[in-house]
Amino acid sequence: QLQLVESGGGSVQPGGSLRLSCAASGFTLDNYAIGWFRQAPGKEREGISYISSGGRTTKYADSVKGRFTTSRDNAKNTVYLQMNSLKPEDTAIYYCAASSRTYYSGLAVAGYNYWGQGTQVTVSS
Repeated sequence: QLQLVESGGGSVQPGGSLRLSCAASGFTLDNYAIGWFRQAPGKEREGISYISSGGRTTKYADSVKGRFTTSRDNAKNTVYLQMNSLKPEDTAIYYCAASSRTYYSGLAVAGYNYWGQGTQVTVSS
């Protein structure tokens, strides 16, 4: 059974940092591009980052560009999202997702096949 599990969420003050992890179970992540998404209450799920299967290409939504960095360690079967300079508007449930589509490199929900259950990030003073 293919599974992605997010971890590393929690509560932090504005300006703080968190690192989220996305670990794979039942498959190896080196065959998949990975996206990070977030969903705040009452809002649509938003794609915020992409990393290619080999980790050589990344893309970011304008809302997080310059503050968030995605990376991966395929030897550990794990993808990361480093979040710096956090703002209250970053508060959301964060999800990782894997895409097995050979050429997909975007931030759209429809481009991804497998999803984790999410981890809560809360930014408040």
